[in-house]
Amino acid sequence: MTCDYTVTVETPGVEDYCRLRRVAGLTPRSEKAAAAGLPNTVVAVLVRHDAEVVGMGRVMGDGLCYQVVDIAVEPAHQGRGLGKAIMSTLMKELRQLAPAEAYVSLIADGDAKHLYAQYGFEPTAPASIGMAQWIGK
Repeated sequence: MTCDYTVTVETPGVEDYCRLRRVAGLTPRSEKAAAAGLPNTVVAVLVRHDAEVVGMGRVMGDGLCYQVVDIAVEPAHQGRGLGKAIMSTLMKELRQLAPAEAYVSLIADGDAKHLYAQYGFEPTAPASIGMAQWIGK
C-alpha cells in the first residue's frame, strides 16, 4: 500500500457502505438495512484515497463469537495491498478487545481465501461447513 492511502478505525457511513458493496461486487444492501446493521459493528476499518472512501471491512460480534464481514475495495484500487491493510488492522483491533477464547469466522468468496489464510483463517471442512439462508428470498 502506498502513502496515497490512509487507514482509519471507524465505521462507514450508510452511503459509503452501500456504494462500496455495490461497486466491489458484494450483494447490494438497502440504506434501511445498512442503517439498522452498521450500529452493531464491533470494529471497522476504512481506507481513503485523498478524502474518498475506497475500501472497508467490519467485524460484528457479541464478545464470544465474531464474524469478519464487508471486506470491499473499489475495483480501481484493487491489487495495491488495501485488502491486506484492512485485514491486518481489523485483526490487530480485534485481538485487543476480544477475549482469548473468542471464535472468529468469515465466509471467503473465491480466491479471497488466500488473503484470509495470511491472517490465520483455516477452512473448517470437513469437520463443519458454513450454512446460510436469505430471509425473504
